[in-house]
Amino acid sequence: MFNKAKRRKKIRLGIRRKISGTASKPRLSIFRSNTGMYCQIVDDVTGTTLVSASSSGLKGSKVEQASAVGKSLAEKAKSQNIDSVVFDRSGYLYHGRIKALADSAREGGLQF
Repeated sequence: MFNKAKRRKKIRLGIRRKISGTASKPRLSIFRSNTGMYCQIVDDVTGTTLVSASSSGLKGSKVEQASAVGKSLAEKAKSQNIDSVVFDRSGYLYHGRIKALADSAREGGLQF
């Protein structure tokens, strides 16, 4: 039987097996709910969140909100001297809101 949540968890665990964030190149992790976008830059070696951003309080369509979150995250990362990250899409398809967030983070100066 098809179960979207189980499918995403399986994909997510496969991605996490392959990638990990370090102090020099942390991991950009994304969570997408029906109402918002949440992302954080994580150093997996120490288990700490370095920078985070969310769409709470933003107006506009979901894609516009995701784009604003990516731009905000890039600005916060630049202030923490973070230039490059490993992109973790968390099992979501690279399309729509995920793509908008990634593109705006790249425009803001993050490299991945």
